Amino acid sequence: MENFIVSARKYRPATFESVVGQHAITTTLRNAILNNQLAQAFLFCGPRGVGKTTCARILAKTINCNQITKEGEACNECVSCKSFNTSASFNIYELDAASNNSVDDIRTLVDQVRIPPQGARYKVYTIDEVHMLSQSAFNAFLKTLEEPPSYAKFILATTEKHKIIPTVLSRCQIFDFKRISVEDIMLQLTRVASNEGITAEPEALHIIAQKADGAMRDALSIFDQLVSFSGSNITYRHVITNLNVLDYDYYFRLVDAFLTNSVSEALVIVDNVLANGFDGQHFIIGLGEHLRSLLVSQDTATLRLLEAGAALKERYRRQADQCISEFLLKSLEIVNRCDLDYRVSNNKRLLVEMAILQMMALIRPISLSGSKALEDAAGQPQANVKPTPPLPPPKPAEANKPIFVPPAELIKKTGIAPVGMPTTTSIKTSPPGTPAQTLPKTDENGADENNYEEESQTAYILQADLEKYWAAFAQSVASESPNLHATLTFGEVRVADASKGVIEYPITSQVQLKEIQDHKSDLIDFLRKKLGTPRLTINTPLVESKSVADIPYTPVEKFRKMLEKNPELAKLKEQLNLDIDY
Repeated sequence: MENFIVSARKYRPATFESVVGQHAITTTLRNAILNNQLAQAFLFCGPRGVGKTTCARILAKTINCNQITKEGEACNECVSCKSFNTSASFNIYELDAASNNSVDDIRTLVDQVRIPPQGARYKVYTIDEVHMLSQSAFNAFLKTLEEPPSYAKFILATTEKHKIIPTVLSRCQIFDFKRISVEDIMLQLTRVASNEGITAEPEALHIIAQKADGAMRDALSIFDQLVSFSGSNITYRHVITNLNVLDYDYYFRLVDAFLTNSVSEALVIVDNVLANGFDGQHFIIGLGEHLRSLLVSQDTATLRLLEAGAALKERYRRQADQCISEFLLKSLEIVNRCDLDYRVSNNKRLLVEMAILQMMALIRPISLSGSKALEDAAGQPQANVKPTPPLPPPKPAEANKPIFVPPAELIKKTGIAPVGMPTTTSIKTSPPGTPAQTLPKTDENGADENNYEEESQTAYILQADLEKYWAAFAQSVASESPNLHATLTFGEVRVADASKGVIEYPITSQVQLKEIQDHKSDLIDFLRKKLGTPRLTINTPLVESKSVADIPYTPVEKFRKMLEKNPELAKLKEQLNLDIDY
């Protein structure tokens, strides 16, 4: 019986060309080999399972090859390549810094560097997990790393570049390995499955690639696990069962329940998910990913951001056409808030169900906004939505002309009414502080109709009333906010446009502007009630303040100012032999 070799080792790349998902790095290394421009030290950094140690081994093997191909690859036929393939090379060393991280281990390595290579061009030292070296070990390694012998090359690999001291980073060529994309992992898994005679559904390989989180080694390990579980036929159902992955069909059904406003169906879906042993937070995170996928599926330009198979992409696109962006964005906010509150919640199930109900409640207001109607699966409009009543027929042009109506108080004071307007005796006045109203309608004979027009959006503002109520508000906040009181009493308020409800209060500093802005809503509400106008706008133009150059501060300046008014003070000072108090 042959010993089983895991796929991560069996299909480990042996050439630069076979490295998956790191084309930019492998191209750079091959060009450096062909042009004989090798640095003395390389630093390979990136997440786990993306090919750092693999590329280090390929580089070490290739630079000692005696017959390098024109593509920059090792020949696998010379003595150096064969000895490397059998792990018998005396010129290539691998050191695990996780277990050899002391200063004595580095001193031993430095002593070995002094010995020239045997039957090869270079001695290559690969240090894996180099961030685990101690501070003293790093310091002992610095001099050799900066000025090694011409035949010595160092390849450092780490998953945590931020833990390496800057003096080491500055002595290396740094290569940042990226996470391998889902598509590249799927292609590699397809090749492995084909070589092993295993049938695998594309959706199953896609779930494996997603679960691997950009690591090829993890993807191959999961692949071996599923082969042990399902044999020579890997299906999507086998994958989600073995890996405890939440089926995306749950999310499609849940969004369909949102669109049809089926509360019971949505709650049953949540119950099924929790009953199958899935964590509520895991379900919420998956729902957020599903909503994000629907959002990017609404535009062909962003559809490429969706990591899914062709059939699944089409399913996302069809469901995305039934949703509107506003619903998806607000739902993502609810999902994010639920995810943040999940750990501190005492009733986690209720938190998840409340989030589902809040998302469902978004459908009705949005569908009534007129931006995009939402219909149920049967194509019928939503229930319980009252039809919009028809608009009244248009009135004659003369009846639609706006009439400016000053308040009754102004007419009483002046005794003058605009042309075509009844006198004060025919105007229905209202108590002070109530919103101004327009004149009642009249028919052809001049008789009042049953209803009045809607409230006027503007009302005439008197300067005297404005000053009185402005001062009253300033006095009401004097004890609680003396700074605001000082600001409101500093200048003079005036009516800028009486008919449109615009008043103006000039200020002289940004401090005054902030004080007014912080209390602007309270001030406007107060003046609206007192002046009887629904619409009120306060403008605060910034004007230059008076010059303070002439204001005396010191005793000398004050005395000089007094002399300007009364020169006789100088004689009095001399007669009494007085001095100015500094």
